[in-house]
Amino acid sequence: MIDKEEPLLTIGVVARKLNTSVHSIRLYEREGLLLSYKKESGHRLFSEKDVERIVCIKKSITENKVSINGMRMLLSLIPCWKIKNCPKDERDTCPAFLEHESPCWQYKDTVKGDCATNDCRICPVYTSIGSCEELKSLLQKFMVLDSETAETRTPTRINEATQ
Repeated sequence: MIDKEEPLLTIGVVARKLNTSVHSIRLYEREGLLLSYKKESGHRLFSEKDVERIVCIKKSITENKVSINGMRMLLSLIPCWKIKNCPKDERDTCPAFLEHESPCWQYKDTVKGDCATNDCRICPVYTSIGSCEELKSLLQKFMVLDSETAETRTPTRINEATQ
């Protein structure tokens, strides 16, 4: 059985498989929507879960007309502090908690605790989403929890962007 999170596919193979350009995949990575595994040689490798994520990004952009900035904002709404059970003192100074511009893995250089030292590709926040359905489900789950605890920080138009 193949591990869906094992990076085995080169960027060229992924581009051909998805009928997209290598440039687009690099753009998604540069914009913080995707994390590739880089070999010592600098070559990028992707997993099947990454392929699902690229399909979601591409579909959201081309079919649903969500911009790259819009996708980045949607990913920034994933409540990483809840998924990882961050202590309040870390959360209250964490840009991923305080801002809505980028997903938590984009703040790796400015955070404290295990987020500063762990590999974001294997973090439960990053690995919990691949497909648009997984993203939508995760955001809906925490929207319900937030509304129950009056900690809402997510917009109501999430469904439209991730369908």
